[in-house]
Amino acid sequence: MNTPSDLVRTPRRAAVAAWFGSALEYYDLAIYGTAAALVFPDIFFPEGNDSAATIAAFATFGVAYVARPIGSFLMGHIGDRLGRKTIMVGTLLLMGTSTFLVGCLPTYHQVGLLAPTLLVILRLLQGLSAAGEQAGANSMSFEHAPDNERGFFTSFTLSGTQGGQVLAPAVFLPLAAVLSDDQLQAWGWRVPFLLSAIVVFVGLYIRLKLEETPEFRAEEQQDEVAKAPLGVLFRDHWQNVLRVFFAAFIAMVNTMFQVFALNFATSDDFGIGFSNTFMLWLAIVANLVAICTIPFWARLSDRVGRKPVFVTGVLGSAVLVTAFLGAISSGSHALTFGLGVLLAGVVYSMPNAVWPATYAEYFPTRVRLSGMAIGTQFGFALAGFTPTIAGWLMDGNADNWVKVAAFAVGACVISAVAVITGPAATHLVATRKIGVTSRAALRSSVVSQA
Repeated sequence: MNTPSDLVRTPRRAAVAAWFGSALEYYDLAIYGTAAALVFPDIFFPEGNDSAATIAAFATFGVAYVARPIGSFLMGHIGDRLGRKTIMVGTLLLMGTSTFLVGCLPTYHQVGLLAPTLLVILRLLQGLSAAGEQAGANSMSFEHAPDNERGFFTSFTLSGTQGGQVLAPAVFLPLAAVLSDDQLQAWGWRVPFLLSAIVVFVGLYIRLKLEETPEFRAEEQQDEVAKAPLGVLFRDHWQNVLRVFFAAFIAMVNTMFQVFALNFATSDDFGIGFSNTFMLWLAIVANLVAICTIPFWARLSDRVGRKPVFVTGVLGSAVLVTAFLGAISSGSHALTFGLGVLLAGVVYSMPNAVWPATYAEYFPTRVRLSGMAIGTQFGFALAGFTPTIAGWLMDGNADNWVKVAAFAVGACVISAVAVITGPAATHLVATRKIGVTSRAALRSSVVSQA
């Protein structure tokens, strides 16, 4: 009978497959967030109250994060019961179809309230697919990776998120430059959603050729696959589900940067006066920098451990998100650009690079996907509603950015505490031995691997 070490590992192929799915998910996130900030308030909601329309548009952005926690139970069960590949193919198809259909929707002026209703339905479907996408991709790349390079190979999932966030403004920028506002609102906004089909076809081709992970196949051969993985998860690993939930609050920094800051800097409601083009270029440059820094931080975590890299990045993000919002409020282009790149491109990339391996090392193979899916998706709900909460805190007054910054700092501190109090040196534990429950046994396992 084969053991995990006997089965073929294809870490590079798994990492590339994870990259494409994650790129599609965050391409959708970024184009939807951009459209919600710049276009959707005018085309999917009635006229008369610009602030209310903006908050409503941001709420449709956040509604997908309501579906994510619900979907995490379903996707987690399927992924730990039937395998990682099943989830990776299914989520890619669901995400791609729903994103494409957003680009086909009628507007409020054409069909009235049916337009935002259909928009919400498609966002719910996107949320269901996203619930399993990253957890599936992380489990796949994690379980194909060599024990001493898990941080590096799982970081491809997050490099994909940055790739998607580069692609989104790169599509919007030419449209914003070439088209008039009327043309952009009439049909130009549809183009980025329709182009998602290209990413879907490429990603699907790669994922269909991918083999199931050695760890999951070994469990199948040994008849150790949990028949009710959620029951096992909440009976034996509920503490780490909570830990991941609180640690995942750090994701709100991303939506603060990608969505709320765009609206704060460009909206007439606040009168700061940054152009859409300037802020979109900032997003492109910051994400390009992140694509370069994420592998570095991931490699570092394979050497020094996940906890030092994660916690340093989270606390640094708390400081920089405050400085970044202050820079926007001041109207300084240079300061906003520099701090934005430092925040999103360098410092936030530290926890972003290592959370896939960090969370994966909290759970054994038989509940790894469900543990990561449920923990992250409930935590990511805060990120999804960050623009809505921030809009409410702002209340149309630019001086209220301090309240938004305090909200961000609080979320970062909670995330840091969750990881600080978690197990240490998990990067030294072999994949097949992850899930040792007692601290004494964990220390013994670490010593045997050192």
